[in-house]
Amino acid sequence: MKIGIDIRNIGKKRTGDEVVFFNLVKNLAMIDGENEYYLFTDIQEEAVLEEIKGRLKILGKKNFSVISLKTGNKFIWNIWALPKYLRKFPVDIYQTQYIVPFFMPKKTKIITIIHDISFNFFPQLIKFTDLIFLKLLIPVSLKKADKIIAVSQFTKDEIIKYYRIKPEKIEWIHNAIGDEFLGREYSPKELKETRKKYNLPEKFILYLGTMQPRKNLPFLIEAYARIKKRLGGVKLVLVGSKNSNNFDQGIYKMIDKLSVNKDVIFPGFIEEDDKVKIYKLADIFVFPSLYEGFGIPVLEAMSQGVPVIVADIPCIREVAREAAVYFNPRILANLEEKLYTVFIQKDVREKFIQLGFKRIQFFSWRKTAEKMLIIYNNIINFK
Repeated sequence: MKIGIDIRNIGKKRTGDEVVFFNLVKNLAMIDGENEYYLFTDIQEEAVLEEIKGRLKILGKKNFSVISLKTGNKFIWNIWALPKYLRKFPVDIYQTQYIVPFFMPKKTKIITIIHDISFNFFPQLIKFTDLIFLKLLIPVSLKKADKIIAVSQFTKDEIIKYYRIKPEKIEWIHNAIGDEFLGREYSPKELKETRKKYNLPEKFILYLGTMQPRKNLPFLIEAYARIKKRLGGVKLVLVGSKNSNNFDQGIYKMIDKLSVNKDVIFPGFIEEDDKVKIYKLADIFVFPSLYEGFGIPVLEAMSQGVPVIVADIPCIREVAREAAVYFNPRILANLEEKLYTVFIQKDVREKFIQLGFKRIQFFSWRKTAEKMLIIYNNIINFK
């Protein structure tokens, strides 16, 4: 088979989106030496492209090629540059996420990955122009796609229910954690240098992810502010980009309202090699999101021996099962109680650390890539 994959997010620091496509491609390269893969990007800088090839471990692999297509913006890339290239050099399967390209060759099977459909349930938390774009194009894309891939059973069920898609058109594959989170030990000196590099406090509660309104971070800040004196100098560290077009301005408003400017720390951009160490340095990881399609940071934190406190929402129940402490994401007192209990009680901390180590063994990018390869074969052989 000739398989095309949209890897535009790789190298763009897009958190979850980039993690999924990076690890999927990397593991396909490890297990598949027969099919031909064409990885499409809009990145032009040769040095960056070579770095991406190196990270994906496809240097020297004859069945993997990176194709760079130059355009003025991502919309033109999707509706013109890519289809034009594929009409000249067709592939059997083309895989992307969310919005599928128009004007594709009829023989090319299209697969789209849907990470979540939160915009349908929390439209008030989405930028208006983005909401219009998603509301118009997602239904069309789901109809055009030959196969839809959800990143959890929960997301599959949501797509079926909301868009009335036939169940047989949708598959699900679980996300996992990258190799950098497994089997790596760091010396006290390395951890100390990382703490100093990002000006991290000795004791802190960690959140890591995007800072969109649905992530419910003002709620976390308020719960922390209510009990910070009882925690004896513990700080709250929020890791994520403040430059996205959907950044939650309520974060700053809540910090100012509660006068916790010195207690809530934004380390800024975290280099990929340092992310594992940031988790390892944390005392607690909190994931207060109102809606998720999967929740990779939950598994990342578990892998580093950090007790995890999460919002009690269906998707996170699917991912974490019994290995996390749950709270109602709309009741402040509930989160306050869980934060205090997990921080203070060593037996509770140790219990959930051990349960976390067991839970992450269920997830593997290799297993996900193997399942993806089966889907590729099935979509080609389906008559």
